[in-house]
This record gives sequence, structure tokens and C-alpha cells, in this order.
Amino acid sequence: MKYLLAGMVLLLVALQYRLWFAEGSLAERHRLQQQVQREEAVNSELRARNAVLEREVLDLQSGNDGLEQRAREQLGLVREGEVFYQVVPEAVKAQAPAQPPRVEPVE
Repeated sequence: MKYLLAGMVLLLVALQYRLWFAEGSLAERHRLQQQVQREEAVNSELRARNAVLEREVLDLQSGNDGLEQRAREQLGLVREGEVFYQVVPEAVKAQAPAQPPRVEPVE
């Protein structure tokens, strides 16, 4: 009876070890679930970024409106016949020397 009890205790310890620490344990399962959640968050951010880029590509392919908007925003271009006004805050005026901005017409 003594040996049977000792054998069952050893079996219980071995099974508990596998449950808590070995490959496929509860701790590893929890770690993998957290890793999946992190990767899903990264994937959702990348999907949103890809959607924005796809809209930009389609906008640039569809016509000149997107191209014109990009030229105005990023390059500071102005159409011929348009008047460009630049408002400079007082704090910036006090720090920078008084030089008018250089704007060249687009041909």
C-alpha cells in the first residue's frame, strides 16, 4: 500500500509539473495569448496605415486634385494668378530676422 501511495504521489507531481512548467503548460499558453494580442494590435495599426496609403494612391491615380493638394501642402506651390498670404505669429517675428518669404510662381 505504501508503494502504491508513493507511486501515485510521484505521478501527481509529474502531472502537475507538466501542467505548470513543461511545454504546452498554462504559463506558456498565457504567454502565447498575450503575444497574439500584441500582434493583433500591430496588425490593426498596419491595416489602418495601409488603408490611408491606398486612398492616397487612388487619389493620385484618379486625377489632378490629389496631386495639386499634395503640391500645395508639401511643396508650398501657388497657382498663377493666386495671392499667397502668410500669417506669422508675433512670437516668431520677435525671434526671426525680418525677411519676406520667397514664393516663386508655378509655370
